[in-house]
Amino acid sequence: MTQEYQIRVQPHIAANERALRSYLAEEYGFDVRTLTAIRILRRSIDARQRTIYVNLKVRCYINEQPQDDEYVHTEYPDVSDKPQVIVVGAGPGGLFAALRLIELGLRPIVLERGKDVHERKKDLAQIAKTQQVDGESNYCFGEGGAGAYSDGKLYTRSKKRGSIEKILNVFCQHGASTNILADAHPHIGTDKLPRVIEAMRNTILKSGGEVHFQTKMTQLMIKGDCVTGCIAADKEYLGPVILATGHSARDVYRYLADAKIDIEAKGIAIGVRLEHPSELIDQIQYHSRQGRGKYLPAAEYSFVTQVDGRGVYSFCMCPGGFVIPAATGPEQLVVNGMSPSNRGGQWSNSGIVVETRAEDLEGNDPLRMMCYQEQIERDCWQQGNRKQTAPAQRMADFVNGRLSYDLPRSSYAPGLISSPLHFWMPKPISHRLQEGFKAFGRQCHGFLTNEATMIGVETRTSSPVRILRNTETLMHIRIQGLFPCGEGAGYAGGIVSAGVDGERCAEMCATWLNR
Repeated sequence: MTQEYQIRVQPHIAANERALRSYLAEEYGFDVRTLTAIRILRRSIDARQRTIYVNLKVRCYINEQPQDDEYVHTEYPDVSDKPQVIVVGAGPGGLFAALRLIELGLRPIVLERGKDVHERKKDLAQIAKTQQVDGESNYCFGEGGAGAYSDGKLYTRSKKRGSIEKILNVFCQHGASTNILADAHPHIGTDKLPRVIEAMRNTILKSGGEVHFQTKMTQLMIKGDCVTGCIAADKEYLGPVILATGHSARDVYRYLADAKIDIEAKGIAIGVRLEHPSELIDQIQYHSRQGRGKYLPAAEYSFVTQVDGRGVYSFCMCPGGFVIPAATGPEQLVVNGMSPSNRGGQWSNSGIVVETRAEDLEGNDPLRMMCYQEQIERDCWQQGNRKQTAPAQRMADFVNGRLSYDLPRSSYAPGLISSPLHFWMPKPISHRLQEGFKAFGRQCHGFLTNEATMIGVETRTSSPVRILRNTETLMHIRIQGLFPCGEGAGYAGGIVSAGVDGERCAEMCATWLNR
């Protein structure tokens, strides 16, 4: 017999299976000796009051053992001799598109401009040592995309059609912890996600697909109003194209604009990485001088407010994590955040960003938001002594318009330099950040402090361009056989929503081929 229960327990009970068994037996009146297994289906932390609780949905197996795995398996057939589809980009959108194509009996040919996930790691390590960024192998370009080495958070508010549960199950099938199926804010971790990505690549290869690294797409092959393939690394690849190049492929956006392929400017969010000591965030969020204690994870936070008609909010919060350099070329300085799976670092960081709409900029150039993004990153690079040394300012000093004469220790490996961000950042951004910080400080006592460091700049929150596509077919609005996909096309915002969009593009591509 199986029974499911919704329970609310203190952290020491949730963290100990023996204690949890005893609690369930006493609460629901059965003999603990008959409880043969427990499976946690949902888990979330309620830290709104001083007494912290963990909300659990559990399945109890009484006098029987679980007969099924904790996740749903997907079968991937051999597609060696099937029609091929070109997938440009091996980020989450491209990888999930490729896997779904295999399910549907099509052969994916994945073209990735960067290196495989392990070789890519070597180039990331060089950024702090040499202050140089490899334009084709960095925190945004390479197998796994921007998410591979920037945290692996799987939480999404996306309401797009498609199964979020399917995405999580595929991750589990390729080596992710089944905890991601239960946690309210699932997270794989930067240290574990690369192995999962490699396993996904191996599934594609084992099924007869192809994956080519350091193979940069330079041109679409268009005949009339139909894409027949693309050119990458001076070689032609024939078939319909799923274009999943990520939010930082600015050369692709410029190519599309020059080729008169319909695109438009899209709103983004711009701001900074805000870094606190993780112990301080734990103390604030868990209402205790002892912080998280033995049984709770590193604390998270989420803030949002409105300032002068634009949203100011926290983004991509990384408890116990690191701030990383995320530039993709010369004369750029942009930062992001990541966390290992245990979230055990000394600092916690989050993007604090300001909503910026296309109509906030003059003109009708579809690349105007991208150019604005580039200019801010160039200004930041100049403030950082034209290296990857990031300009930074203490949080309260920024709010009060004061230069910080020294800076706290930081997780940012290339180093920080004191800089008046309140002076040189665009006024619509800096003013709204100042007012937003004041609002967050009122909401959360102790959050607005000079123990926190603002690190510039956070600009790669999403794509600054949308590649226009048909709402029903997901194809480009004018060109047959071209499926703009994921975050780089302007239709997703994170690993899970990009994966969902990748699967949908694969399905629409299969439907189009069958017609």
